[in-house]
Amino acid sequence: MTILERILEVKRLEVKQLLMEERDVSCGTLSKRPSLFETLKHSNLLEVISEMKRASPSKGMIAGQVDPVTQATTYERAGAACISVLTDKQFFKGSFDDLAAVSKAVQIPLLCKDFIIHEVQIDRAMEAGASVILLIVAALDEGTLQRLHTYATGNGLEVLVEVHDAKELSQALSIDAKLIGVNNRDLRTFEVDLSRTEEISRLFPFNEDHVFISESGIMNGKDAKRVATVGASAVLVGESLMRSASVEDSLHSLQVPKGGVLQ
Repeated sequence: MTILERILEVKRLEVKQLLMEERDVSCGTLSKRPSLFETLKHSNLLEVISEMKRASPSKGMIAGQVDPVTQATTYERAGAACISVLTDKQFFKGSFDDLAAVSKAVQIPLLCKDFIIHEVQIDRAMEAGASVILLIVAALDEGTLQRLHTYATGNGLEVLVEVHDAKELSQALSIDAKLIGVNNRDLRTFEVDLSRTEEISRLFPFNEDHVFISESGIMNGKDAKRVATVGASAVLVGESLMRSASVEDSLHSLQVPKGGVLQ
């Protein structure tokens, strides 16, 4: 069983538990935040989606005692375009409580980062204040991907659709995903290779209404320039910022000029 398969097995159990809980989630509580798509589309810099990340299956504990509000407000002051909050409990030590706490503290776009397989998880993300959710193509069949994307956008959320290869990019484009991220980490093995961004960039329709994001494995300015050169508008960065002695300096080093591809 791959790491992704293990995670999804746990997610199916979590969804069953969420569905058993009696809750009245009001879609009218969606907080107003700037559009992540518009922010990334019109910036001249490679923007940074900064992640609140306590742990991961590949790295173990990264910052187990971190206060999510302190981390998120530090990111916002440093110039992050968006805050990503991991809400997976078992593998990443996050929670919807982390997301809700961060939501009250920051004004910029807020991404619920999880392995979403059911509408009830989207409801919880909205309830906790997210303005963006993540849908991972590798974790969903085509019908479920379409259904969840429609459900989220219909409720006013933006959706970051994550892909790993050409086939998954085609699936993301087929549902008219606006925010498309390529994960440089193979979710089956959790190995990282930045050349994945370069491979997908050669197929990406930059002349259409989509934004290209590079996720995982971005550790420094050199990595940022590498993905910006092939057309990335943003990077999603967790570990290097969580470990940084100066979040502001580290984040600023990633905000390199866009280049290489006509935006």
